[in-house]
Amino acid sequence: EKMIEGGLRKYLDEVTLLRQPYVMDNDKKVGDVLKAEGVKVLGFKRLEVGEGIEKKQEDFAAEVAAAQAASK
Repeated sequence: EKMIEGGLRKYLDEVTLLRQPYVMDNDKKVGDVLKAEGVKVLGFKRLEVGEGIEKKQEDFAAEVAAAQAASK
């Protein structure tokens, strides 16, 4: 039971914004820093690295043919 509770607590610390470690000081939680500054979170957006960047789709065969044509 304690293992499940500890695992759940660790998971919540990772995925809950206010329970995550503060970037500038890992000894503090985001929620603690915001509370000390008198800031209240009304909403937020989650962004992932590279999100919104479109990968250019290329046809490899056409690229090789173009390179061969350019070298002649």
